[in-house]
Amino acid sequence: MPDLINKQAIILAGGFGTRLRTVLPDLPKCMAPIKGRPFLECMLHFLWQQGIDHIVLSLGYRHQVIMDYLNGHHPGKKIDFVVEDAPLGTGGAIAFALQKINAPEVFVLNGDTFFNGKLAKLESFHHLHQADCSIMLKPMEDAARYGTVVLEDDHRIKAFEEKKSGASGLINGGIYLLDKGAFERYSRVKKFSFETDYLATNLQDGRFFGQVQDEYFIDIGIPADYERAQREWEVFFPLSGQK
Repeated sequence: MPDLINKQAIILAGGFGTRLRTVLPDLPKCMAPIKGRPFLECMLHFLWQQGIDHIVLSLGYRHQVIMDYLNGHHPGKKIDFVVEDAPLGTGGAIAFALQKINAPEVFVLNGDTFFNGKLAKLESFHHLHQADCSIMLKPMEDAARYGTVVLEDDHRIKAFEEKKSGASGLINGGIYLLDKGAFERYSRVKKFSFETDYLATNLQDGRFFGQVQDEYFIDIGIPADYERAQREWEVFFPLSGQK
């Protein structure tokens, strides 16, 4: 697999973690401890191992906890922060974080999911299709919690289907490669949803493609999967070189 051309990434880590309040009362989701280490550590090392050398964290709720941790543990790494004064939605958060990005493309990751996909593979796919946005997709037998993504034969995204009981298919794995110029031409409002207001609304006009990578995936956004992460921590923490 070739080296990455784009080496910059945004992690969306500003969520309130409402569904985790019963097990995580006073921390941002990305700081949820997994065997004593923040979930964010896994994501950072995942990015560094694949060649990312500049990470921008989009923060909101309890942002100082995250900033203090990273300043204390990774002082030599190129990590920037943007902090929302009020929730901007996922689209607004990306637009806000782009002020720290000086490349034409950027990887974007959700701060409460881990998907062990290959960024260079997504990048090659993105350039092949001259995409405005490429999404890493995970095949899922039980996709009821997520909703599914329907592809055309050429991998262009045809539709985002709503959550429904018993559904199986491809889910949005929460890793994107985004063309900065195409996105900034759209983002004329401050607060909006990336998934709904940008992707779903602009399917006809935008060049949005999905690449399937059947790799390990976990979303710690609900207590059941947060507990699962505690049991499966060895699956993703060894990726960071930590034992």
